[in-house]
Formats: sequence, C-alpha cells, structure tokens
Amino acid sequence: MIKRIYKPFVGALAMFSLFACGTNNAFESTPNSDNKVDQTSINEDKKSIVVYFSRTNNTKTVANYIADITGSVSYEILAKIPYTDDDIKYYTDCRADREQNDPTARPEIGSETIDLSSYKNIYLGYPIWHGQAPKIMYTFVESYDFSGKTIIPFCTSASSPMGNSATNLSKSTSGANWMEGKRFSQNASKDEVDTWIKSLKL
Repeated sequence: MIKRIYKPFVGALAMFSLFACGTNNAFESTPNSDNKVDQTSINEDKKSIVVYFSRTNNTKTVANYIADITGSVSYEILAKIPYTDDDIKYYTDCRADREQNDPTARPEIGSETIDLSSYKNIYLGYPIWHGQAPKIMYTFVESYDFSGKTIIPFCTSASSPMGNSATNLSKSTSGANWMEGKRFSQNASKDEVDTWIKSLKL
C-alpha cells in the first residue's frame, strides 16, 4: 500500500520541481518593460575608459568606435565656454590661436568631474590644433592623478600628424605609462580603429 502511494507522490513532486525550474528560467529571460532584454555586452571592459575632447565631432566619432569595440565607458570633455566656429578659424587671431600660443592657457572644463580610480587604461583623444593638443586637454590631465595608469592617446586631424602632442601632454602627468599614440583622419573607419586596438594587445 505504501509503495502504491509513494510512486505517484514522487512523480507529482518531480513534475512540480520541473515546473518550478521552468517558471524560474522564464522569469529570468523576460524582457523589461520596453520589450528589450537587458543584456551586458560580452566585450564589456570595466577597466578602461575613453576620454575625449571633440569640437567638430571627428574625435567623438573615433572615441565612440573605441568605446563600442572595447565595451568601455566614455567621458566627453566639454569646455565651460563652448568653442564656436569663429573660435577655431585658424590664423585670424581667434580664440584657438591665442590659447595655443599661450603656454599658460588652461580653458575651464564644463563637464562634471569623473572618478578615474577604478580604471587602469585610459584612451585619451583630441583633435590637433596648431600641431598640438588643445589646451583644454592640459586642463584635464593636470586635474587628475594618473599614477599607475596606462594612457593610450589618439587624435584626429585633416592632415597634421600627431607629432609630439602626446609627449607634451605626458609631461603634465606623473606616474603614468604613456603608450605610443595614433592619429586618425577625419574619415577614419571603424575597421581601422579596430585594427589599431587589436595591435595594442592590452
């Protein structure tokens, strides 16, 4: 009599367990309210960040490529007083001309400060202005502690090379490992950026 009762009970218990597991799995994969599954990229890199300044969006485009390829977060350096088109009309005594010719110029940053303590690698991007990084980049690097961090500089320009722009920036930091930088054209492709990132072997 006991055996006859026990077998159906075990079967029912097994079916209940299977149902419970199936219900749990279905719940975990249920899309959120806007019908998009909340998934974390398998390429997410929590140790790297892409920091950039971009006036005409050329550097921003490359920065976005890097963030997308590596799964890194990004931070845009914004000027407290935004640069207008007239501000970058070179050789007209424009704002960029005056700042780049002034060794003490440090344009104020308008974007909020960021905590870099958890990041090991910092992709640092900027356009080339008069052969150098815009002076707001000096404002940024002089505002943070980069001890023990690896900085990977990159820049964009129509024709100017990277030159010694990264070397000069590095002099405003201490304790950081600066890797060799990369210059991209205004029309750099994502594939070109991807090839560069793979060559870094970080």
